[in-house]
Amino acid sequence: MTAAALGPGALGAASVLLLASAGLSLALGLGLARTLLVAGVRMVVQLLLVGLLLKTVFALHSPWLVGAVLLAMFTSAGYEILSRQERRLAGLWRFGLGAGTTGVATLLATALGLAALRPQPWFEPQVLIPLAGIVLGSVMNGVSVGLNAFTVGLVRERAAIEAQLALGATRQAALAPLQRSALRSGLIPIVNQMSAAGVITLPGMMTGQILAGMAPYAAAQYQIFILLLLAGAAALGALATTALAVRRATDERHRLRLDRLAPG
Repeated sequence: MTAAALGPGALGAASVLLLASAGLSLALGLGLARTLLVAGVRMVVQLLLVGLLLKTVFALHSPWLVGAVLLAMFTSAGYEILSRQERRLAGLWRFGLGAGTTGVATLLATALGLAALRPQPWFEPQVLIPLAGIVLGSVMNGVSVGLNAFTVGLVRERAAIEAQLALGATRQAALAPLQRSALRSGLIPIVNQMSAAGVITLPGMMTGQILAGMAPYAAAQYQIFILLLLAGAAALGALATTALAVRRATDERHRLRLDRLAPG
């Protein structure tokens, strides 16, 4: 069997729980009702527009158009990372660090995925765009959480870090515990996703393929392939981000440079 097309009625039924959650938040004074509703409306509009856009991109089959879509996705991810930082780096680093490491990690994982899947041509929009998108989302989460944990911890633990540096510790040694903690925070989402896959939940890609008529065992293989790419890319992105943040937060004389953070 193949999945039936969803109409407005099905989408409306699925929105009931979101509306109920917003109403509950309003009744309890949690202050989340507007946030939930705005996020829901934004999600609906964005996905419907993307669906229409991708229909055109798939039909035109142009590598330049595919590249433009990927560039827009990478730029948006960079701004999303920036918007989730409590303490931001100053200057171009505030955008460039997260966006740069996210882009490199995503491109490497996507290239590996394309080499394994071998679409013809290699820029096949129906393969490249979804693959890059799902990898980009995972890397973005790991980088944004890891970077935020690092910069917030840097300010919170300033006295302890400066004491270690004053006693002769190198910047790598003084900031290693904070970097490890930030990395753990950044990788928790993908670790949870892998640990829960198949036992607690059926991941989204596998569920979609089964609903579309693919055999469950084949869908599971595709999901394993994707999760391995996501885990590797997220780890690479978070590691590169925190390593560069260590360098940016200190100087060659192994001094802490909180002046390189934007005012809080």
